[in-house]
Amino acid sequence: MSTNYETPTAAARGLGSAKSGTAHHIRQRVSAIALVFLVPWFLYGLITASRAGFAGATAWMAQPWNAILLILALGAAFYHMRLGMQVIVEDYIQKAGMKQGLLILNTFVCVGLFAATALSVLKIWISAGA
Repeated sequence: MSTNYETPTAAARGLGSAKSGTAHHIRQRVSAIALVFLVPWFLYGLITASRAGFAGATAWMAQPWNAILLILALGAAFYHMRLGMQVIVEDYIQKAGMKQGLLILNTFVCVGLFAATALSVLKIWISAGA
């Protein structure tokens, strides 16, 4: 005979959904849909620009639409990467302190990578116009 007098709700409290799973799922799917269109464009542009050498690649990146789409592709890729790594950390890291530290590090690394790449694209874009 069980001596546990907790209700099923009390026993499950703190173990279930934090009510953010749906929003996380939708964000990951939206970023994936954006990448479905942006990655083929990026690969095509990368191949065409690399055939023209460094000068051709910077000239390609200096065009306004290419620079804007490149920044959008980088933003979507790093955001999607952040969401995916968040799921991995939440699923496989058990220690609360380690989990929080890795989630913070994940966010900082993704934001830092996006800032560095976006500033690089903007520098090439702006210097080409001057």
